[in-house]
Amino acid sequence: MSFIRTGLREIGLKVRRQKTRMALRHEKRVLQRAEIALGREGTSQAVNFPEVRNEIVALKKLEQEQREVGVRISQIDEGLKQIEAQRQQNATEQSEALAALDEEKKPLFERRNDAKTAADLCNRELMGVERRLQDNDAADRELLQKLAELQARVPPPDDLDAQTAALSSRRAQLPEQRAEVSRARMGSAEACRTAKEKLQQHQAELDEIDKKIAAVRSEFEARDRALNETSRAQQDALKEARAQHQTVEERKNPAYLNIGRHLATQGIAPPNAPHLLEDVQRHRAAVERHSQHKAELAVLSSQIDKQELRKFYFSILSVLVLLAIILPLVFQTPARREWLPHETEAILSVNTEQLQRDELPKRWAKDQAEEWQKIWSGLTASAQRTPVLNLPRDTIRVTRAMTTGPAGGIREFVLVQARGDVTPVMRSVEQEQGYERRPISGLPIYLRPDFALARVGPRTLAVGAPSEVQELVKVRLGITQDLKITGTLFDSFQALDRETAVRLISSDPPSLARFFSPIFSKELLDSAQILGLSLTLQNPVRGRLLLKMKTPKNAEDLARKVRDDPQHWLRIAESDALLYAQAPEVITAGADLEIRFPVPTDSARLLLQRVAKSNAPPALAGN
Repeated sequence: MSFIRTGLREIGLKVRRQKTRMALRHEKRVLQRAEIALGREGTSQAVNFPEVRNEIVALKKLEQEQREVGVRISQIDEGLKQIEAQRQQNATEQSEALAALDEEKKPLFERRNDAKTAADLCNRELMGVERRLQDNDAADRELLQKLAELQARVPPPDDLDAQTAALSSRRAQLPEQRAEVSRARMGSAEACRTAKEKLQQHQAELDEIDKKIAAVRSEFEARDRALNETSRAQQDALKEARAQHQTVEERKNPAYLNIGRHLATQGIAPPNAPHLLEDVQRHRAAVERHSQHKAELAVLSSQIDKQELRKFYFSILSVLVLLAIILPLVFQTPARREWLPHETEAILSVNTEQLQRDELPKRWAKDQAEEWQKIWSGLTASAQRTPVLNLPRDTIRVTRAMTTGPAGGIREFVLVQARGDVTPVMRSVEQEQGYERRPISGLPIYLRPDFALARVGPRTLAVGAPSEVQELVKVRLGITQDLKITGTLFDSFQALDRETAVRLISSDPPSLARFFSPIFSKELLDSAQILGLSLTLQNPVRGRLLLKMKTPKNAEDLARKVRDDPQHWLRIAESDALLYAQAPEVITAGADLEIRFPVPTDSARLLLQRVAKSNAPPALAGN
């Protein structure tokens, strides 16, 4: 295993070399900045050294270029200030011009409003005169009509002459009144015409001043836009000049760097910043120290045996490849799995723990102990023969899977889940005479002529006939394909585990009659692809029937039939007992159909009797 130590040592050296390289790069950057700062401050001292004469000449040229750029920047700044002053002046002039025009507009606006008020008043007076004329004409027509009616009356009234004279007198006054109103209308019309002319004149003057205001505003806005464009161009030029100034400054860094390095080598410090020389010397020492450490680590790494290092890398690569293969398999394995053969057609799960707590089994065992013992034996079947374990006390669940064998016989696979570790059971079997130990891929099976037992989980045992137990072991080891039960229906069925004492599920509902006594009607079994039943044996007993149909339409049709005629569909086969005590609750979800109902006590007893009377071979007495 020395190659592992060698590999770990090499990894440690690599980590240390990487840290040293990072520190060395950092110190070199800091040293370069310190040398540039020293060269910038010590340019006057470097004039006397011919070794850096070229750098001095280059610096002078760059400084001259920088001064020219600085002059251009100053000119642009001055131009921007002038443009800003012009903008301020333009804004001031615009405000003054608009204020003067507003002052000129105010009296015109007031005169226009007065003229408009006068014109409105004249219009109202003219309308009043027109109404008086209309009233006069209406009165004349009314009097004329009354005269005609009076003269046409037969027989004429006694005071015909008096009435005629009165109406004629009133009618004779109307022309004079009309003439007076007509003269008044002419005067009002003339006044209205004069008022309208004045209003039009004042409105024209007001429109003219508005045009002047718009022209002035447009003129000043055009000036402002021109100044803005000029300012933007100057700002772009200023930005470009500053970028050029910065570029020239950066081009001076190589010269400053060479000058600083020469001054540091000669040990000359600028009088105004003597600490810069100390900084350069300190950083040079740090760079030298890191470089030496890096070289030492490289020497140590070169002394490592390359063959052992290759072994280490190969081992690591092999482990990673194995993990890449194993981990997906581990994570894809379900947390809870029924390790049953792939050919399973029906599953009966008895929660022995819940069965002991529910009200109906307690009352049944108390009132009819012998009959309940038969039911218990029929429900647990071969699980009763499990040595050491007391099923009511030591187990949680008994799972029975049924399928049809090649010859047409019934095969039953039984799993017993204990409350705790099953090591005592296995130890007892190993010590007991009569069991043959036969391992399959390292997993031992203990056989008798008519009974076998194997441990397939920390708390799970496979029991039953030898061939069936061997099949379960092969399924658990992955030699034989297992039953993959997935989908919404089975997930919902599994969710009832903690509250449900008895669960029954079948992937081929019509075949239930081969494994149990008749439970459901033939029509119900033929209509479903998957059927599940769960019973909670409390008071009252509650049942839940889950059906998976071929299509959602079939599910809706069956749901409607169950709602309309539950007595026909929810009846225990070959009996008059109904599965429900109250109207069932029917729920559809796609092709899945769920029916919930309270179960009458007698029907629940009959159901358990039908389920317990399996066609599997009867259980023998326990050892």
